[in-house]
Amino acid sequence: MNYEIKQVDKFRFIEEGEGEILLLLHGLFGAMSNFEHLIGHFSKNFKVVVPILPLFDLDIFHTSVGGLEKFVQKFIETRGYHNIHLLGNSLGGHVALVHVLKHPEHIKTLTLTGSSGLFENGMGDSYPKRGDYEYIKKKTQLTFYDPEVATKELVNEVFEITNNRLKVIKIIALAKSAIRNNLGEELNQIKQPTLLIWGNNDTITPPFVGKEFNKLIPNSELHFIDKCGHAPMMEVPGEFNVILDGFLKKYASIPVTQ
Repeated sequence: MNYEIKQVDKFRFIEEGEGEILLLLHGLFGAMSNFEHLIGHFSKNFKVVVPILPLFDLDIFHTSVGGLEKFVQKFIETRGYHNIHLLGNSLGGHVALVHVLKHPEHIKTLTLTGSSGLFENGMGDSYPKRGDYEYIKKKTQLTFYDPEVATKELVNEVFEITNNRLKVIKIIALAKSAIRNNLGEELNQIKQPTLLIWGNNDTITPPFVGKEFNKLIPNSELHFIDKCGHAPMMEVPGEFNVILDGFLKKYASIPVTQ
């Protein structure tokens, strides 16, 4: 992925294309590369923005879903974004939900895929085994329906994170924060049109979680994708983009292309 990473103040981000803002939030082991196919497709009609979330840079007291939401809010304020189409995967979805509940005024639509906020399975009761590459490889593969999607590069990234003691402490802090921060009783306050895209084979936030979000968020629609795990935008980007395209065209002001 050869997109320029911009830096403004403490924020590092990708910003590609022109139009209404499509803001993408990655998950706990995520990175900008998770959204490679989205950026290429949607930057034709939107200004696609992907901030690097400070998963390991916040002090331990602010290493939480709430701390990440405050970072996102400051980023949006600094950049002067409005009319935002907000999308989050996994923990990024959870941060997006908290943000919409706290600052609904600039958010036009919400898209969640494999989001935490109601229920999620962690990396397992023995997580994380530092220094055990094969264990980390198997756990990374469980994110996807097709284990081949977990490339050596991706496994190496996760292994590097889990092999760093301070990063492990912060990963655990974020995971525990996500479990504590259950939004079940607040989701009925969300007024924005909401798209839910779920993998039918997601073992981390299983299909019933998508159904529960659909039941609790008033103006929401749910789409399942077969043979797909926890990160549909990586595993089946073509199908994911078609669903997101159809949703955004209903709510975004997109110029007609000749």
